[in-house]
Amino acid sequence: MAKIKVGVAGYGTIGQRLADGVAMQDDMELVGIADLAPTLSLQALRERDMIGANGVKYDLYLVDGADEAAFAEKKIPVAGSFADLCQKVDIMLDSAPGGVGAANKANYYEKYGVKAIFQGGEKNSVADVFFHGYANYEKGVDQDYLKLTSCNTTGLIRSVDALDREFGIEKVAITIIRRVADPGDYHRGLTNALQMDKAPSHQAVDLMTIMPHVEATGILVHTPVTHGHIITVLATAKDGKKITKEEALKVFQKHPRIRVVSIDEGFKGNASLFKYARDLGNRRGDMYEIGLWEDSVVESGNDIMYAINIPQESVTIPETIDAIRAAMGMQKTREEGTAATNKNLGIGKFKEI
Repeated sequence: MAKIKVGVAGYGTIGQRLADGVAMQDDMELVGIADLAPTLSLQALRERDMIGANGVKYDLYLVDGADEAAFAEKKIPVAGSFADLCQKVDIMLDSAPGGVGAANKANYYEKYGVKAIFQGGEKNSVADVFFHGYANYEKGVDQDYLKLTSCNTTGLIRSVDALDREFGIEKVAITIIRRVADPGDYHRGLTNALQMDKAPSHQAVDLMTIMPHVEATGILVHTPVTHGHIITVLATAKDGKKITKEEALKVFQKHPRIRVVSIDEGFKGNASLFKYARDLGNRRGDMYEIGLWEDSVVESGNDIMYAINIPQESVTIPETIDAIRAAMGMQKTREEGTAATNKNLGIGKFKEI
């Protein structure tokens, strides 16, 4: 079977990792990446002779408005225009800034008959399906346009969906302790302060969009840190069923994209998980799995409470690869699609150690 040809629009925090994720798939071909300016990320790529993950060469295409002379000045090779890239691919992964993806859909994807997957910054109306690889994979099969959930929602749904399939979840209440910006960002400047958002948080609303049978509400607090969010979840099963700590842990430990950790091991917080990913030698210090603290799993009456860590820069990458598989009809079920993604990204290997 011919490999699915994939392009990536936007080589920023998410786009870099999407390109890497595609390059690691044995049944996909990364045709190229597209961007507007010769950013530090692209300058670093040029310094590596445009070689990205898995030894794959990343050809660069320029979007409308790009100054080709600026790329030439930095000696960054250009393979063509964004229109050229769109005509060479089966599907585009759009990680452009919010709103730009919708314009790309109207001006390029629909024009050239190219399928596309959008990241969480776009409005839901841009896509046929608001997608999650585990919770509603089958709804995305053979669709033209899918939109991913945000980083927090992606990790949150992994854990809630795992419990829901085992016990049947009626409602969840969440608190998100949110990193204020990605490492290297300068556009936000919180120091010595926490900032409240109005409730309910969009992650709770988004969870209900993906999983309409679960009632969700949540509070979000911005914190002046950069390496990961932490979410606490209080989950209630249907029909008053009690979920014990042992039962919940067994479910979490089986899930390939959930890494159960403990404070006694040294995982004291978000920074511990980031450092561990770097010590593993993971590219850019990325971790595809969410961390879930065994020490945080507690029973509250019949409810179960737990805390998870969200590696915001990389957590959505597996679900985006799932979305390619669904939209292109490569695998028809969540079991087959997520398993193929996990295998190629090396997800879940730690459970075999």
